[in-house]
Amino acid sequence: MGVNIERRHWGTVPGMGGVEHFTLTHGDMSASMISYGARLTSLRAPGRQGVGEVILGFDTLEAYVRDQTSMGAVCGRVAGRISRGHIELGGLCHRLDRNHGGHTLHGGSQGFGSRVWEAEADIGTEGPYVLFEYFSLDGEMGFPGTVKTTVVYTLTENGLRMDFLAESGKPTVVNLTNHAYFNLAGPGSDCLGHELCFLASRCLETDEELIPTGALLNVRGTALDFTRPRAMGARIDDGGLLPRSACGYDHYYVADRRGKGVELLAHVFEPGSGRNMEMRTTYPGVQFYSGNHLPEGLPGRAGETYGPRAGFCLEAQGYPDAPNRPEFPSVALRPGAVMKHKTEYRFFVR
Repeated sequence: MGVNIERRHWGTVPGMGGVEHFTLTHGDMSASMISYGARLTSLRAPGRQGVGEVILGFDTLEAYVRDQTSMGAVCGRVAGRISRGHIELGGLCHRLDRNHGGHTLHGGSQGFGSRVWEAEADIGTEGPYVLFEYFSLDGEMGFPGTVKTTVVYTLTENGLRMDFLAESGKPTVVNLTNHAYFNLAGPGSDCLGHELCFLASRCLETDEELIPTGALLNVRGTALDFTRPRAMGARIDDGGLLPRSACGYDHYYVADRRGKGVELLAHVFEPGSGRNMEMRTTYPGVQFYSGNHLPEGLPGRAGETYGPRAGFCLEAQGYPDAPNRPEFPSVALRPGAVMKHKTEYRFFVR
């Protein structure tokens, strides 16, 4: 078992260059990622029946290039939705690429998940890691400022840590996350039987286009309540879920934080495999998406097919539409400052 790194060429994206594929191993844990979109393509963790895959993914680079679901991608320059596809900074209005109706989603149609990153790999004190780096030029997808972005995946003895860093030459906005789809039960099942618990008693209210209204909702006693462990599917089709256009869960939960460090925000348990996953983060909240719009019959790995609710996302990030909501915690990045955030997924069996 031990600790190991495998690196190989995985193909070429026309106009962008070659793509590298990495596989990290650390004891029973293993993870794979590619330099296209700094995407996490595989994560294997122990269960009662042995080590198995816990995220969705594809077999080929071509499938990731065609992908419309942000499968395993780093989302940026700003993850989530930006209303009306524009932001104002220093009195200037910047019009962004609109790729989600009249809004901007995950940085636009050619966001960070659709770029080829530079990559280096090594073994550190906590385990093997891959460091991805991308320079987003001033004006890319309409965003101001040239931004140097660094994402580091470190495979530890019991999980995966993601470190996000960004610096800019002029005032801009940055909000990064990873968009992995988890399924702790393994291939061939949906995520509805997973038991979820958040250390979060509030979520953002949204309109029918999933844009925050600015209001915070107390989730206790509603279909959005995961303050105690509950199956994801128990109330997913409840008529009280807002908005109906989400077709399930697509909500930003605000952490009941006690400090500014890495804190536990979510716990997931899958009864069949016995797998538990804890998500810890420095971010102020998490977007919970129950995979409602995964296409039916989407080809996955080794003949697998996915469909709606085949996997769920826990996207730790800043508040969605924060650039247009001064009452939300800011995602602004000024020259000379460094944006730093950390998210960890830890696994154990019971």
